[in-house]
Amino acid sequence: MEFSVNNPILFILVGVIIAAVLAQSVYFLLRALKRAKQIGIKSQTLKSTIISAAVFTVAPAVAVLVGVVALSKSLGIPLPWLRLSVIGSLTYETVAAGNTLEALKLDAGSRITDPSAFVTILWVMTLGIAIGLIFVPFVTKKIQGGMNKIGLKDKKWSEIFNNAMFLGMISAFLGYVFCDVTLAFKGDYSGLIPVAVMFLSAAVMAVCGIIATKAKVRWLTDYALPISLISGMAFAIPVTGWLS
Repeated sequence: MEFSVNNPILFILVGVIIAAVLAQSVYFLLRALKRAKQIGIKSQTLKSTIISAAVFTVAPAVAVLVGVVALSKSLGIPLPWLRLSVIGSLTYETVAAGNTLEALKLDAGSRITDPSAFVTILWVMTLGIAIGLIFVPFVTKKIQGGMNKIGLKDKKWSEIFNNAMFLGMISAFLGYVFCDVTLAFKGDYSGLIPVAVMFLSAAVMAVCGIIATKAKVRWLTDYALPISLISGMAFAIPVTGWLS
């Protein structure tokens, strides 16, 4: 059988896994509704809560869809669909797949035809994100306890520490964006493409934040991420043609 990243068998396997996750979601939703009625929460309150929660899940779903579309050109639909629907992170999965393709010396814009390369990418994307699941039960309580102690002793230092951790995480992704900038000194301006896209996306995010704050358009805060993602992807098309 000839290998294909969009083989029907892959769709079936992924569909079964996602169906199991959806079944769990429905199960706990029904249990939650049953418990809410037992403690006397009004049906109208439950209905409005469900509707508002469903509406605001559209924003992250759009961001996930953008990620699936971006990765599907090389990896097909089933693998990105699975990785971004269950435990995956949009920021992690795209970087992990891109780095693996680069290590295998494969073009990120071409469809993978080598099953060994496909399995390698699958393992990198899966094992990397699974580390968090393994460590959370063992170290989260200790880390949280330590941070709470710092906060009790010095609230200002606690805020600085939290911000430093967040900036450290962001710096890891910034390194990925700026890693090829020096190619511009050799006449290759392709390394400036991710930088330009990043600044455009950041500008769009800032504009959304200003509008949401100044104009009191609160719902825009939930859609700022997909709007900036789509804007960045659209901007990448002309920039790539210009700088390549």
